[in-house]
Amino acid sequence: MTLVLGQKAELVRMYSAQDMRDFASLAGDDETVPSSVPGPLIGGLFSYLLGVKLPGRGTNYLKQSLEFLTPAPVEQELIASVTITRLRPEKHLVDLETVCETADGTRICQGRALVYVEDVGKE
Repeated sequence: MTLVLGQKAELVRMYSAQDMRDFASLAGDDETVPSSVPGPLIGGLFSYLLGVKLPGRGTNYLKQSLEFLTPAPVEQELIASVTITRLRPEKHLVDLETVCETADGTRICQGRALVYVEDVGKE
């Protein structure tokens, strides 16, 4: 795949109340079921996008930062996206913007990711 500035991939996911109970159980705290989608589950959306969609297979995380702006609602669609903001083929690096929003455009979190990709290509 040829990578280009502005290239974007997104994923739509809804977390259910059962997902929140399952998360609490896996975390070892069945008594405290989250009322909003926990940050690690949102971070996992970006991990999926980076490793499977863009840049895709062979991507290695180097850095990621996330700023959570508002709680992510349960039982509502969340749209996670990654967008290429910089390509550095000589170093095999790709910088991406990461954003998660609700279907009505409310921004849940935003951040940046830096990944290593063996075949970045040329700008």
